[in-house]
Amino acid sequence: MALGGGTFLTQNKVLPGTYHNFISAARAFVNLSDRGYSALPIALDWGVDEGVFAVTQEDLQKNSRKIFGYEYTHEKLKGIRDIFKNAITVYFAKLNIGGTAAENEYAKALYKGARGNDIKIIIQQNVDEPSNFDVQTLLDNVLVDEQTVVTAADLVANDFVTFKVGASLTATAGTPLTGGLNGATALTNGGAHQTALDDLEAYGFNTLGCLSDDQTIKSLYMEYTKRIRDQVGGKFQLVGHKLGSPDHEGVIDVQNDAIGDGEEIFGAVYWTAGAQAGVAVNKSNTNKKYDGEHTLDMSETKTQPQLTALLKGGKYVFHKVGTETRVLDDVNTFTSFTPDKNEDFSMNQVIRVLDQIAIDTAHLFNTRYLGEVPNDPAGRITFWKDIVAHRLEMQRIRAIENYDKEILTVEQGNSKKSVVLFERVQATVAMSQLYITTEVA
Repeated sequence: MALGGGTFLTQNKVLPGTYHNFISAARAFVNLSDRGYSALPIALDWGVDEGVFAVTQEDLQKNSRKIFGYEYTHEKLKGIRDIFKNAITVYFAKLNIGGTAAENEYAKALYKGARGNDIKIIIQQNVDEPSNFDVQTLLDNVLVDEQTVVTAADLVANDFVTFKVGASLTATAGTPLTGGLNGATALTNGGAHQTALDDLEAYGFNTLGCLSDDQTIKSLYMEYTKRIRDQVGGKFQLVGHKLGSPDHEGVIDVQNDAIGDGEEIFGAVYWTAGAQAGVAVNKSNTNKKYDGEHTLDMSETKTQPQLTALLKGGKYVFHKVGTETRVLDDVNTFTSFTPDKNEDFSMNQVIRVLDQIAIDTAHLFNTRYLGEVPNDPAGRITFWKDIVAHRLEMQRIRAIENYDKEILTVEQGNSKKSVVLFERVQATVAMSQLYITTEVA
C-alpha cells in the first residue's frame, strides 16, 4: 500500500504517512560587503577592445603582458601599479574608439592599439621535418608563442594574434605587424569616456578614477557620480584631479600635480583611487604614507596657510612629513554644511560607513526578503533582527558606535508591499587632532 509523504505547508494531508519539512535554524545576517574594488576608464595600447574587464592584483603580477601588452615592470604600467598598491580588483574600460589592430600577411593582432606594431612573426623550416614550419610569435623580440605546423590552417590563435588560415607559409626572419592605432584616446574625447561610464554602470565598485585634465570630461564624471549616488543608489566615490568646486560627499578632489618628463598631471589619481577603495570601513587614510611611483608637486602644499585653505576648500592633499609624502586629511569636496548635513559628511571615513550600510542593507533585503517574506509583523520582526545583527557587527569592528537598537523601527509603509526603516547611526572616525594642556607645578 502506498503511504503519504513529503513536505507540507499546512496540516491538510489525507493519506497516512510522514510529512517532514527541513528548515534552517534562524541565523542573523552579519555579512559585510568587501571593499577594494575600483573602476578606471583608461587609454591603453593593448587589451580588451569593448566593454569592461576585471583585473586582480594576482592577474597583474602574473599576466600583465597578456592583459596590457607590457611586462609588469614596464614604465607604461606605472599608473596601473599605483592603483594596485591598495585596490584588490579594478574594472578597466578601454577608452580607445576607432582604433585598428596591427596585422601582416600571416596574422592579425588580437586587440586594437599601437602595441600590436611590436609583434612580429618568424617562420622557419622545421629541422627534423623539413615539410613542417616552426611559427614563432614575438612581442618586443620576446618569444610568446611557438607552433609547428604543416600549413597556416593548422595554426591556433594565441594570446596576441589570430592567424590567417589562407596564408602561404614561407620562411621569414621576422615579419612585423603594422598599422596598429589606439584610435580616439585623447583625454578630451567625451564619447570614449561616456561609453566607458555607460559600460561601468552595471558594476559595483568603491571608487571611480577620472584620468583627464579636461574640465568638460571632469564635469561628465562628476555629474555621472552624483546621478548614480543620488538617484540610482550606487555607492562609490569619484577620484579626480583639480575638479573645481563639486561640493559633494561622493567626489574626492586631488590637489597635487604629478610632475616630471612625460608625467600625466593627474597621476596621483591612480594611487588615490586604489587607496580609497582599499581602505577598510573602520579605517581612515588620514596621514597614510604615499608609496606611489609618481612624483608629486608640493609647491601648493608647503605652508600651514596653504594647507588650511585647501582643506577648507574640500581638497585631498598630499604634503611632506620629514622625507615622506603623506595624505593630510581623508576628506571629500562637501563643504556646504547645514544642520541636516553637517561636517561629518566631509569625512571619507563617515561616507564609507554610510555607503557600507546602504550596500549591505540593500543586499540583505534584495536577496533574503524581496518577493520572499510576507510583509506582516513576523516578517518585519525578522528583518529588524537582521538589521540589528549587521549593525552590531559594524559596531564590533568599531566602524560605528553607540548603536541603539531600540531606536530602530521597521514598519509597513503606505502600501501593503512597502517597508519603512528608521534608525540612528554614529560613525566612528580616527583620531586626527590632539589638543594638550599641561599644567606645570
